[in-house]
Formats: sequence, C-alpha cells, structure tokens
Amino acid sequence: MPRLGKQYDIEMEIISKPKSDYATDEYFELDLPVAPAIMVADEIVVEGSDVKEEELEKSICQHLGLPEPKSQKKGFLDRIMNR
Repeated sequence: MPRLGKQYDIEMEIISKPKSDYATDEYFELDLPVAPAIMVADEIVVEGSDVKEEELEKSICQHLGLPEPKSQKKGFLDRIMNR
C-alpha cells in the first residue's frame, strides 16, 4: 500500500489494533467492515481477507477518476516469447 500511496495522490490511514478490539459491540456500532479490511473512500474493497494489489489499484483509480491500470500479468506464450 505505501507504494500505491506514492504513485497516486491519495491519503492512506492504516489502523492496527488487537483482534479482540474488532469483536466488541462498540466496533460493530461504528458500522465498519470486518477486519482485516481495505476501504477506498466509503467503498469496501475487501473485508475479512487479503486483496490482490491489482484490485486495490483499480479501486483507487476509479475513486480518483483515472483510467484503470493495465494488467502486468503475462500469459504463458508472452513469457516464452519474452514479450
């Protein structure tokens, strides 16, 4: 995430607490996603699991009104042909 924060003009806030803090009634009253979670603005990108960097970058671009990034994954033939 720090790399994406440098690449795009977006403020990141990282909150880390003991797991037990996320299981309290007070936390559920905040109507926040289940940890671990990633939100971009008010959109929940993922909750309760990890997320692929490409999916997170896509959400950031959508939020900023930028074109979606091109996939950097290469197919089998592209790797063989060194494309």
